[in-house]
Amino acid sequence: MSDSHPCCGVSTNIEDYFLTRRKFLNRVGMGMGALGLATMLNPSELFSGTDAAAGFAPELNPLAPRKAPLPASAKAVIHIFAQGAPSHIDTWDPKPELVRMDGRSIGDGGVAMGSPFKFTPMGRSGIPVSELFSGVGAHIDDMAVVRSMYTDIPAHEVATVFMNTGSLRITKPSMGSWVVYGLGTENQNLPGFITLRNGGLPSGGAANYGSAFLPGVFQGSSVNTQNATVQQMIQNIRNPYIGSGEQRRQMDFVKQLDDMRNAEIQKDQVLETRLESYEIAFKMQAAATDAFDLNKESEATRASYGNTPQGKQMLLARRLVERGVRFVQVWHDGWDHHQDLQERITKKAREVDQPIAALLADLKQRGLLDSTLVVWGGEFGRKPTRDRNGYENPGRDHNARAFSVWLAGGGVKGGQVYGATDQFGGEAVTDKVHVHDLHATILRALGFDHTKLTYRFNGRDFRLTDVAGNIVSPLLA
Repeated sequence: MSDSHPCCGVSTNIEDYFLTRRKFLNRVGMGMGALGLATMLNPSELFSGTDAAAGFAPELNPLAPRKAPLPASAKAVIHIFAQGAPSHIDTWDPKPELVRMDGRSIGDGGVAMGSPFKFTPMGRSGIPVSELFSGVGAHIDDMAVVRSMYTDIPAHEVATVFMNTGSLRITKPSMGSWVVYGLGTENQNLPGFITLRNGGLPSGGAANYGSAFLPGVFQGSSVNTQNATVQQMIQNIRNPYIGSGEQRRQMDFVKQLDDMRNAEIQKDQVLETRLESYEIAFKMQAAATDAFDLNKESEATRASYGNTPQGKQMLLARRLVERGVRFVQVWHDGWDHHQDLQERITKKAREVDQPIAALLADLKQRGLLDSTLVVWGGEFGRKPTRDRNGYENPGRDHNARAFSVWLAGGGVKGGQVYGATDQFGGEAVTDKVHVHDLHATILRALGFDHTKLTYRFNGRDFRLTDVAGNIVSPLLA
């Protein structure tokens, strides 16, 4: 290490370029005091409660895979979000009494609208499944259908973000971000959390997969699967001007400069997030090109999923989980049916019935279903009455008091229905499950006590389930 330039006495030590006012004061009079203070403090208290809770220190790789603190039945999640709020009465919650009362006044004066779809017992469990989902229904013995979900507000944007973040007001980290924060990811060459959308942003925007006050490395990487090629789905995936060797050299040099800066100045979270994104982007050049190239699948496999936009999404979800991605979210919008219910919900169900059935079968055949938790559902449900807008071909209005979700794989006790709504499907009445309860249960399947997976921000500990949530133990084997 050189102290000065031989001719003029100017320092050539690169560390001096990071000399700060704090460093200057330490050098001239506060060094010994700071040293004494460090010996008095408990080293674990130098980090926020978040790091102790998750079992890692900030200087370690935040995406490194970590063992869950509790026994886990799942190590990855595929969350299929039916955005727009599908009607539970027409999909997973049959109501014969509503069919009998069709066209009559019920409840709050609305006109009963019985489901036009037939429900048939399927599997060894004999759970009734709507004809809309005959393909998915073939896997009913691996599924737990929750018919008693409820949420707080029946407004799409708010409820969608709430289902993904557990927050109605302030911006908080998404469920996928919490999962990767707690567990890291098994593939260091791909993001730990990837969200697949077929077109524009979902209702509520990027907040649905953002990391909020968690470090940015935990946010979801959004991929528009509507594009045809890997290069279009993940833009600028390759650098046409600089080879991988030179890129690696530049990255290492930037990391060296950042380490020197951090030794003297408190870390800048925005800068650290940007550098981490560069590192992941560099590694993704080979890994993502492989993972998102569906041409590497056999023609028979692609056909089983259906050569459709949703088939492509589900197949990508399997490929990503297979490669160690911790949390994959698949967006399927268009479930907001205030009118023309029979025609429109049939169309939406047909888009995903075969792909989801193929996903479940493929995961099981490859030995991945036992360790992958698959969750399907929307942000709220629908009323048992006709929409009051007076459409000639009516649909159903919003309903926060009742809806259905299902879970499969990942230690879920399949072949069961949990909870119930009233005779018309208007309100959850038995074994009610709030959004916070669902989140708590998902985290428990992954090996976490939801009350202890926390992050300290602005002087308090935050968690996915806020100050609520109970694990629905009967759903887990």
